[in-house]
Amino acid sequence: MDAVLLDDWHAPPGTEAQFVEPIMRLPGGRFCYQPVSWAPAAVAPPPCLASGRITFGSFNNTAKLNDGVFDAWARILAAVPESRLVLKWRTFNDDALRQSVRGAFARRGIAAARIDLRGPSFHAEVLKEYADLDIALDPFPFSGGLTSCEALWMGVPAVTSPQGRVVSRQTFAFLSAIGLPELAATTAEEYVRIAVELARNRERLAALRAGLRERMRASPLMDVTGFAHRFEQCLIPTREKNHPSMLASRPG
Repeated sequence: MDAVLLDDWHAPPGTEAQFVEPIMRLPGGRFCYQPVSWAPAAVAPPPCLASGRITFGSFNNTAKLNDGVFDAWARILAAVPESRLVLKWRTFNDDALRQSVRGAFARRGIAAARIDLRGPSFHAEVLKEYADLDIALDPFPFSGGLTSCEALWMGVPAVTSPQGRVVSRQTFAFLSAIGLPELAATTAEEYVRIAVELARNRERLAALRAGLRERMRASPLMDVTGFAHRFEQCLIPTREKNHPSMLASRPG
């Protein structure tokens, strides 16, 4: 392998020792997102405006759940009265897992009635269910990838906690690309604070909801042509350095 393709958000200066390969940092980010054709055409308003309560949620793989995540999410729920948490993943059709997750929250003082566990459904239905969420809570240290992009596209702001590894910094990269790095926390305490403060600011939630798609469209995250050009410009010097024979054999 000639290099590992990353960016300044996934691999900030000083992280080179984590990699065997040289780092090729792609300006604007190493990901490029395009919504599927069956995504809802419009974004629903924040559900809290009608229900009067905040709904947090995560549609991430349940393998990303851990004690640190349960601790933070329970603290958020405790700090936001009457709030609830929607967790959706295909493994939630397993009764043992459902009991385990409910038990994890119960041990932290969160009643089962505040935890809504949803099993598998077709992708089009998954995207529609983002209308039920006010705020997405990103797991850590393995953050969301496509899941976070879909939440943002459906108007749901995500709170994340980037850490040392690349896999913990994906949602942070998306938020940075669209101009919302302030939704990324450096500690568990800050993660809780950001989520709670956002939950208390209904006006900001509504503004974010209405503007997230335009933020994404105007960002490098959805600039397909620009991504292809930047990717090409990154590859050329690497090829020239590591594979000069390819240049010599290139047709004039």
